Amino acid sequence: MTVFVLVPGAGGEAWYWHRLVPELERRGHTAVAVDLPAADESAGLAEYVDVVVAAAAGHPAPVVVGQSMGALTAALTCERLDAAGLVLLNAMTPRPGETPDEWWENTGFEQARIAQAERDGRRLEDDPDLLDAFFHDVPDDVSAEALRRGAPQQSGTPFALPWPLDAWPDVPTRFLQGRDDRFFPLEFQQRVVGERLGVPVEELPGGHLLALSRPVELADLLVR
Repeated sequence: MTVFVLVPGAGGEAWYWHRLVPELERRGHTAVAVDLPAADESAGLAEYVDVVVAAAAGHPAPVVVGQSMGALTAALTCERLDAAGLVLLNAMTPRPGETPDEWWENTGFEQARIAQAERDGRRLEDDPDLLDAFFHDVPDDVSAEALRRGAPQQSGTPFALPWPLDAWPDVPTRFLQGRDDRFFPLEFQQRVVGERLGVPVEELPGGHLLALSRPVELADLLVR
């Protein structure tokens, strides 16, 4: 039995994992979905880490899963949790000392997103709120529930602070990527992850919000 500690991306809502948690539990594992203080302007990554560590109390040697921006926090928790592994999911991969604000330009994110949209025959200006980018493959009822809940708030504080580790944690690390991600395109991630982490990018079908759109496939890959 594995304990999975699930760290959400921007907006910090544990709700993001609500379709994945029962899939992991049906497979005999434990899942701890974390709410982050994302709307708190006074909270940076150090405070996010404290929240994750508190949520994981009583669960020794978990596997920590970080979605998108949540990877910045997930990696920082590994030493304090004595983590058995780290899984990065459609994730940001910072360099030591780089701020998340710098990550966008340093990685060529915007150019990669434009190029992918052109290959797909899409126009980014037609999706100013990123609803298509994030929800294009999420079931309609789940998308409707997300819209009913309202957009989660994310302060800019964690983006302005340098990522504090000297190197990525020395734990077994996997990188999972949706091949249909319209926000962090697959080819972009293959390049960035190769340059910064040097681990294989494991593909699965689906877009940026895999825990909402493909919980069964994601659970199978996590427990493999």
